[in-house]
Amino acid sequence: MSKPLCLVVDDEPDILELLVMTLKPMGINCYTAETFARAKEYLQSKLFDLCLTDMRLPDGNGIELVALIEQNYPNTPVAMITAYGNVESAVAALKAGAFDFIAKPVEVQELRNLISTALQLPKQTSAQTSDETSSQPAKQHENTLLKNLIGHSQAMQTVRAKIEKLARSQAPVYIKGESGTGKEVAARMIHALGARANKPFVPVNCGAIPMELMESEFFGHKKGSFSGAYSDKQGLFQTACGGTLFLDEIADLPLSMQVKLLRALQEKQVRPVGEPKEVRVDVRILSATHRDLSKLVKQGKFREDLFYRINVIDLYIPPLRERTKDIPDLVAKILKDLSSKMASEYQHPRLSENAMKALKEYTFPGNVRELENILERAITLCENNTIEPENLQLPQDKATQPNKPEPTSLAPLLDNVEKETILNALEQTNGNKTKAAQLLGISFGALRYRLQKFNVGTK
Repeated sequence: MSKPLCLVVDDEPDILELLVMTLKPMGINCYTAETFARAKEYLQSKLFDLCLTDMRLPDGNGIELVALIEQNYPNTPVAMITAYGNVESAVAALKAGAFDFIAKPVEVQELRNLISTALQLPKQTSAQTSDETSSQPAKQHENTLLKNLIGHSQAMQTVRAKIEKLARSQAPVYIKGESGTGKEVAARMIHALGARANKPFVPVNCGAIPMELMESEFFGHKKGSFSGAYSDKQGLFQTACGGTLFLDEIADLPLSMQVKLLRALQEKQVRPVGEPKEVRVDVRILSATHRDLSKLVKQGKFREDLFYRINVIDLYIPPLRERTKDIPDLVAKILKDLSSKMASEYQHPRLSENAMKALKEYTFPGNVRELENILERAITLCENNTIEPENLQLPQDKATQPNKPEPTSLAPLLDNVEKETILNALEQTNGNKTKAAQLLGISFGALRYRLQKFNVGTK
């Protein structure tokens, strides 16, 4: 195999020399250009695997070069070299399509990490691809992964197309959407389709970490640094090093932790509790919340500088009520998954036409997650493996309230009622499950599934 080819663009000879000296031991051949015009000439005559460019050039700027390469040479990832602390330039470069950025003075190990990641990006297929056969397995893998985002609506086609593009970048992505829409699924797809796919994907619910443990959880700690620290512990950043850290419900972070998170993102370094030195980390950040971050910024509850740092590119996941044509596809996938976990009599459950109509008319405040809960309950209530509208038990009072954010409060309540009913039936029949099923008016298999679900009478 031929060595990777890199185009290095900078008007400072010392920087060019440093970059070439760093890349050559990695087995990368370099072409150097000190002007925008010279870089364009090289691009027209060579096929580059990577480009490093300075922001300021004598006859143009790096953003223009990023845009040119993004449009005409999509298989050449571009990394921007920015002045230290110039976050605005870095964000502008990422928005223009840059793969990543690195700040001056350039640190050798950080540069090597960036280059290694960029060279692992899968090549995009196109009419000009010289070896289409070799790219087919990668494309098939990509298509398989994207099938996890169910639906043929225009809204979901847009989401899948954007995920494919975001996977080729290292830019922070802010995933917006209501609870239950599948924000973590989208985050996992961005990771799985990108250059970090074989590295860790670490999801964390920011609202689930006790405030007093947040710094230790995120950055780690040294043994003896506080009461209860009996050994060294890696934080989430170190665990995700080389991969992706998904910060779900990031709006729940307290302001004190937001400051520390911002520094970690800007410096690409963290300091474990009790450790005098900072530790360099190589992590891509994806974040999400069902709350309106821009509104929280105006209210002073979320730092504006952190908001702009994580919101370089946003991805909107539409609610289920905005893509009702996807409901049949979602129902088919959910029922297939549920039936595979159940007894043989539930192998092929289906919805009646009236039940499907009822689902399409429902507003789903809890989105896809609520649909899963509804179908899981309905599949045990139905007879002859056919789900009717009454089996769905759709909450009537929510049908006219599409924006009421209480997506998951109903399912636990119904589960508790169902569990109590089963316990009462078993008590009345002295534990005879066959008689209990008859008393409840359901099949023995339906009762058996519920007993397993609620861990009742299974011992």
